[in-house]
Amino acid sequence: MASTIDRSDLYDVEVHGHAPTGKLQPTPWMTAPETQTLFAALGADGAEVRFVGGCVRDALANRPVNDIDVATTSRPNDTVTLLENAGIRAIPTGIEHGTVTATLGDQTFEVTTLREDVATDGRRATVSYTDDWFADAKRRDFTFNAMTATLDGDVYDPYNGIADLAHGRVQFIGKAKDRIAEDYLRILRFFRFQATHGRPPANKDALSACRQAADQLATLSGERVRAEMLRILGTLGVADTLLLMRGEGVLQQVFPEAGDVGRLRAMVWLTTRAIKLDSVSFDPILNLAAALTIDGVETLADRWKLSGKDRTRLKKMSTPLEIEPDASGGTVQKYLYIHGADQLRDRALLEWAGEVSMDARLPATRTAAWVALLEQAETWNASEFPIFPLTGNDVMAMGIDPGPQVGEFLAHARDWWCDGGFVASKDECLHHLSKIVD
Repeated sequence: MASTIDRSDLYDVEVHGHAPTGKLQPTPWMTAPETQTLFAALGADGAEVRFVGGCVRDALANRPVNDIDVATTSRPNDTVTLLENAGIRAIPTGIEHGTVTATLGDQTFEVTTLREDVATDGRRATVSYTDDWFADAKRRDFTFNAMTATLDGDVYDPYNGIADLAHGRVQFIGKAKDRIAEDYLRILRFFRFQATHGRPPANKDALSACRQAADQLATLSGERVRAEMLRILGTLGVADTLLLMRGEGVLQQVFPEAGDVGRLRAMVWLTTRAIKLDSVSFDPILNLAAALTIDGVETLADRWKLSGKDRTRLKKMSTPLEIEPDASGGTVQKYLYIHGADQLRDRALLEWAGEVSMDARLPATRTAAWVALLEQAETWNASEFPIFPLTGNDVMAMGIDPGPQVGEFLAHARDWWCDGGFVASKDECLHHLSKIVD
């Protein structure tokens, strides 16, 4: 049920934010010609324009700034007009909620009109537009996400976000339970920011509020849950974060298929510190597979509405590697020919991480074998090998009806061809196939 917003719990910020309380030093993303052009266009009619949210937070924390969000006092339709008058492409990606995407060359900016919440139901908010920067700040989740900055670098910090950021405090604006009740996705966002910007111990009041509202996560769409969980799975402290979520009863609501995090912890170590190969990188989907129990792939993929690509990859990773890391070169080549380098790499990393989770001090020969296997995947070039000369039509031409048997016979013939060094001609393959069919 929707509720009318009551902000009486918020301390008085009117005396804190009328003057800037911090300063951003000029950085390339602020001084870039695209940024300067955008601000000039949006301010052409006298509207006030500032950077907002993550770019301000991360710049103050000396972290890379990837996305540049901008807030303006102009109404959405006026924003579109101002951009187009300046020759800037304006895309109404979320104009019904006040957001327009501005594109200048290769750079994109999310431009949003200042808003305030009128009513919320835990999933979405009814908003109205405003010229009040405080009203816009009040609707945000955490103190360090409510900061804004001018093009000159003056930082406005109505909720002491600079101090919270410096001390690693992930602090809700006002009462945590009330901010969560406005949008239950903020539960997951709390754990994400605790992983990326927080220091232990996590805020007790925030954890309590997350625990009390955890069952409401079931009301969120799979797409929103997936987006936040993949961000969490993309953090270096993901194993500890999942344990913290499990302890508060949150993980069970969104990721009940998660198993022991030992393999996940080992996976993070392997992909960020132990392995120095260009083809091996820190990967949220690989981390997901490391945390996932084998029988949970389909249910999780359905509930999170994973893309077809990610679903297929997870299903393939749930199948055992089937070869030893010290297998002969011919055996590895055959596996690579049939399954490809990506699948070998994924499965090898998962099995290696599983071994490390059971015994952190693997014998040097075993470690060397895993490294050698991954090196073979990295240097694999499928174009150097001939194409298997038979198809399903060749099998059916021998009297086999369409169906699973066609693939089985074809696989047997391909295995024989691979075992023979990929050199048998089509006639030789057909002869072997005929013997299998007979």
